Amino acid sequence: MLFSYSKLFQFTKSILLKIGCTENEAILAADVLLSADLRGVDSHGVARLSGYVRLWEKGRINSQPNIRLVHETPSTAVLDGDSGLGLVVAPYAMNVAIEKAKNVGTGWVAVKNSNHYGIAGYHSMMALEHDMIGISLTNASPLVSPTFSKERLLGTNPISVAIPADKQPAFVADMATTTAANGKLEILQRKNLEAPIGWVQDKEGHPTADSNGVKKGGALLPLGGDREHGSHKGYALGAIVDILSAVLSGANYGPWVPPFVAFLEPDPNPVGEGIGHFFGAMRIDAFRPAEEFKKHMDTWIERFRKAAPVEGQEKVLIPGDPERELEATRRTDGIPLLAPVEEDLRLLGNKFGLEL
Repeated sequence: MLFSYSKLFQFTKSILLKIGCTENEAILAADVLLSADLRGVDSHGVARLSGYVRLWEKGRINSQPNIRLVHETPSTAVLDGDSGLGLVVAPYAMNVAIEKAKNVGTGWVAVKNSNHYGIAGYHSMMALEHDMIGISLTNASPLVSPTFSKERLLGTNPISVAIPADKQPAFVADMATTTAANGKLEILQRKNLEAPIGWVQDKEGHPTADSNGVKKGGALLPLGGDREHGSHKGYALGAIVDILSAVLSGANYGPWVPPFVAFLEPDPNPVGEGIGHFFGAMRIDAFRPAEEFKKHMDTWIERFRKAAPVEGQEKVLIPGDPERELEATRRTDGIPLLAPVEEDLRLLGNKFGLEL
């Protein structure tokens, strides 16, 4: 079923107000969450809303956090999210990075004591309107096995980089460091479909097409799927995100990252506080004139768009193209929700006396 952006936004905002968020923070969190649905990252949009509410009910999310800087230099900072919604903490941190970049050329902010922050691309794209390059990283619940292991030690640990152009749309890379994000598995589960080989391994470390494989004790696989296809590189990328997001900030890392699902308890012996993020903002004119750079980005993008496609394949895309095109469609035509997600939201609304 299709739902209008405005109706879903109001519903999401109302739920967030019910759990104690301030008006401004409820608006911000709803904006971050719905940006995922608009851009086609359905696994990180309103489908996650009930998960946030359950974490709040368990006392693991603070709906009115005192977000504060605990350490800073002219170009760097560490921020304590006070167990707030990552949907609120992350934009706060990115704004700090942007302000530091305005002052000294670049800004870098590591965050601890936060929660799941939605899609990485929302935060990196905040830098675009300032003629800056934005970088957004976060660690996540340990569902991923390093290459050659059957233990779950890393999260899907996404990376997003947003780079402005002139007349061309911005270059926006937003990707998990696994072959597929866990949310993609959740979508397959709702549709009762199998997973492609290379996404998941079973609890013994063998490849499986069971989309419920992680729930049965298996693990997601690093980008590449197996050693022969470069999974050691995906493992390395995920490790880099974990270290910058958490070891650097003082958040939990590796297998100690708190689970997103409320029915699993965090490790009783944590190595840090909450989950961690890492943000960067680089002022383009700290390197070369911004207009000059953006014109060359247009040249770069235009040349890659003209790349000769393999016979039978679509045209060559620039990172960010599919999401931007889908956003334009969904703003006009509405956002599709799978039946299980729709039912989940209706039940959530009933709990708080709200109608979807």
